[in-house]
Amino acid sequence: MKKLIAIALVAFLGLSTAQAQQADLRRKINVSGTAETEVTPDIIYIGISLKEYLKDNNSKKKVEITDLENQLFAAVQKAGISKENLTISNLSSWNYATEKKKNPDFLASKQYRLKVNDLNKFNEIIASIDPKGIANTNIESYDYSKIESLKKDLKIKALLAAKEKARYMVEALGDKLGSVIDIQDGGDNAIQPVYRNYMMKAEMSDAAGAPEIDFKKIKLNFTVNAVFEIR
Repeated sequence: MKKLIAIALVAFLGLSTAQAQQADLRRKINVSGTAETEVTPDIIYIGISLKEYLKDNNSKKKVEITDLENQLFAAVQKAGISKENLTISNLSSWNYATEKKKNPDFLASKQYRLKVNDLNKFNEIIASIDPKGIANTNIESYDYSKIESLKKDLKIKALLAAKEKARYMVEALGDKLGSVIDIQDGGDNAIQPVYRNYMMKAEMSDAAGAPEIDFKKIKLNFTVNAVFEIR
């Protein structure tokens, strides 16, 4: 009797294993959908470097860093940008007083980080500063304030695009599209813009107008892979 029970148990376990390993015989279609858009960065961090300079080659009189700073502060305020958006990122002459005593010809410099939401504002600011006192400027980083919400919307659109693709392909063969079996996120794909950094040096001070910056957008592209049942 015990032997028969053991045999029956082995047979039951073998049948369960076979059933578990049985292939999914449902008819399926595997498709992918994509959605993309472009947005203009509305959070831009710009580096601005100011440096003292001699008024002329025959004189040791120089334009002080404080004068250049005052021009920058006034320009930022005039542009309607909060003063909290302008910070000192580096002070190359932290021992300015000591260096000045040791070397009267010492030229101090300061680096600032400015947060703007519009590059046109930045051009207004730069145009209000003595160009000879601007050592260089560069785009440090950028972002889009509503990017997470936009990612969500695009992924939903990509999924719906995958469903529509599956529907017309299945119906072309006279079948009907069933429910979704599996969904896989293709991951984030955000192509950041590349700006042409520019430099304003003393020898360029005779150039008219503010320098231009190449203005490009952030491109977002998302793919969703989905498996649907064919009825």
